[in-house]
Amino acid sequence: MKILITGITGYIGSHLASRLARDGHQLRGFARDPARVPASIPAVQGDAVSGAGLTEALAGIEVAYFLIHSMESSLDGSFAVRERAAAERFAAAARAAGVRRIVYLGGPVPTGGPASAHLASRLAVEQIMLAAAPCSVALRASIVIGARSRPFRFLVRLVERLPVLAVPAWHARRTAPIDERDVIELLSRAATNEQVCGQSLDVAGPETVSYGELIDRIRDHMLIARPIITLKRLTATPIASRISALIAGEEHALIGPLMESLSTDLLPRDDRAARLFGVKLHPLDAAIERALREWEATEPLAAR
Repeated sequence: MKILITGITGYIGSHLASRLARDGHQLRGFARDPARVPASIPAVQGDAVSGAGLTEALAGIEVAYFLIHSMESSLDGSFAVRERAAAERFAAAARAAGVRRIVYLGGPVPTGGPASAHLASRLAVEQIMLAAAPCSVALRASIVIGARSRPFRFLVRLVERLPVLAVPAWHARRTAPIDERDVIELLSRAATNEQVCGQSLDVAGPETVSYGELIDRIRDHMLIARPIITLKRLTATPIASRISALIAGEEHALIGPLMESLSTDLLPRDDRAARLFGVKLHPLDAAIERALREWEATEPLAAR
């Protein structure tokens, strides 16, 4: 099958390309810097926001993965404005090229609707993609557990660098973290599974935990005894998110929107995805241990 992967130089896109290549698909990448795409994969230079290169990239493609996300503002508008522009241009180009299926990886939507600007933007992009091709599918994932997952890295850095963990009010909010391997497997099978045409599916791990419990699990695997202070009245204010980003060595443009979304539970609507795709999910502890071990293979963790 002829498949285009946007975001191929990113965390999820690079792993997905390797997985799809093992299945024998004909891959093409779409990137601002094609030099960063593996030499074995033909790549088209372009930019989804401006639309440059999309016609060439989508020519002859049967399945297209849209893995482009924005989190920070820039001179051409907020991340939501840029995400919508990129999605609309990509959808129009895919429709003109006769692409049969678009696979989109977005974020969870809480009961009652999006709780933050970044989740609202993900939902808007999802709707655009589902309407763009007859057999499109959208997958919604909460936190991905992997060595290069920036939300996971953020939590690890907080555990590593804070002698006392001061956890804001969002510690009690619940989610269902998913192993990186499971996300990649679900995405790869979404290219060919006919049962999921036109559907939006939540992809989640087998365990529901609060963010406080997730931090505890990470702390245990890192073999760190960190006392925890729960600040029940402290929410994800701009000041709190800036301090957290500084401690973790992350960009506030990423951490701010992420923390804003923690004002409510981020739980899957159901567990249909794993059953429909025939994927056996990894336990949370196995996911954390693997992610930390892979992290250690390339860079040090102070407490391991």
